[in-house]
Amino acid sequence: MNKQLNIFNTLSGKKEKFIPINTGKVGMYVCGPTVYDFPHIGNARPLVVFDVLFRLLKKLNGDDKVTYVRNITDIDDKIIEASKNKKIPIDKLTKDITKNFHDDCKYLNCLKPNFEPRATEHIKGMISMTENLLNNKHAYEKDKHVYFSVNSFKNYGKLSNKKPDELEAGSRVEISKLKNNPLDFVLWKPSSTDDPGWDSPWGRGRPGWHLECSVMSEKFLGKNFDIHGGGLDLVFPHHENEMAQSCCANETDKFANYWLHNGYVTFNKEKMSKSVGNIVTIQKMREKINGQVIRFALLSTHYKQPLDWNEKLINESQNTLDKWYSLFEKIGENELSDDLLQPLLQDLNTPGYISKLHSLYDKASKGDKYSKKLFLTGCNAIGLLEEDLKSWEKFKKTNSKIDEKTIRIKIKNREDARKNGNYKLADSIRKDLEKSGIIIEDKNDKTKWRYK
Repeated sequence: MNKQLNIFNTLSGKKEKFIPINTGKVGMYVCGPTVYDFPHIGNARPLVVFDVLFRLLKKLNGDDKVTYVRNITDIDDKIIEASKNKKIPIDKLTKDITKNFHDDCKYLNCLKPNFEPRATEHIKGMISMTENLLNNKHAYEKDKHVYFSVNSFKNYGKLSNKKPDELEAGSRVEISKLKNNPLDFVLWKPSSTDDPGWDSPWGRGRPGWHLECSVMSEKFLGKNFDIHGGGLDLVFPHHENEMAQSCCANETDKFANYWLHNGYVTFNKEKMSKSVGNIVTIQKMREKINGQVIRFALLSTHYKQPLDWNEKLINESQNTLDKWYSLFEKIGENELSDDLLQPLLQDLNTPGYISKLHSLYDKASKGDKYSKKLFLTGCNAIGLLEEDLKSWEKFKKTNSKIDEKTIRIKIKNREDARKNGNYKLADSIRKDLEKSGIIIEDKNDKTKWRYK
């Protein structure tokens, strides 16, 4: 069967055949974190989505044929503000948040990218690109600020599918009287004595947010590469501005050939907001929920669709993995069947793929050895069931609200209640155990229990 990958390209607004620039080699850049605060569940979605794409691309092309770049933004106005508010030196803040981010990635079982450049390591390249844009008349300097002129790029608005006059300055577009056009964006800005800064032809200052990704992606992938990914919130202005400045600086028609964006995450059907207090950090989840559960939940909905984060979703994901882990076995590298692979080839249709895994599980649980091998291979291909059974059970045990001795006493009390015909008490004990994360099953006059 033809293993042709098809992906939805934000740039064209339709699903397209993925054809790499260099046959058998793929370059992918994904916007990483701005390290000023702990990543939350919304940040976890692109981590997992593009990790699955990375795994798929490696399976289709070979491990050494895919270059995955994900940056760390370690200089930004948000970082400077957070450092002042928390009274923590910027270097310590960015170091601590970056370490926490890497712990989150490990918890979610995400593979390491091939390169993880930090913005502060590429300031020289950012100054060079800014000079280039000024020389090409795509930028202008005012009061030690350098701005990109959106009117100089005829395709501005193409990625977000809007005309420039439909786009508005505000929210994520800085408003400044220095601009010739409200949509113009900063390439370089001055830094005060107390803020981080680097010497430049325009005085001591720092780069604009959009410039950082353009320079780092070019450094590792070239002026034109295959895939650029990120969350839907980055389409405008971040990715629109990246594309504009890169095409103008490099005098190319294209920047990335394919743009992929994952949908928003809501919390109990409400937009996540610090003011509302419904932002859940990945760090907080590490305390109570196994990372495999979070990963499964994030893949249960197609990446382009909105995802509502709620207790029901977590419980359903936990229960599914509990069942699947009953077949756990370490296996070597195996090929996926063409039939199982098809949903992933159609724009990373993970819900369709998981549905096929459910069918394989049903066959495998009845003793079909081929289905079991394919099931386990299929789980591993998207980063599931790679944690051994012992640690899976240990995590549940650690987070249980009740110890084993108490569990056995309660089960004995329930058995006595049933023998005496007190079914109301027996049912009450069962419900109490469930609330404590313990599932009990009656089979052949015996009661078995397991962690939820």
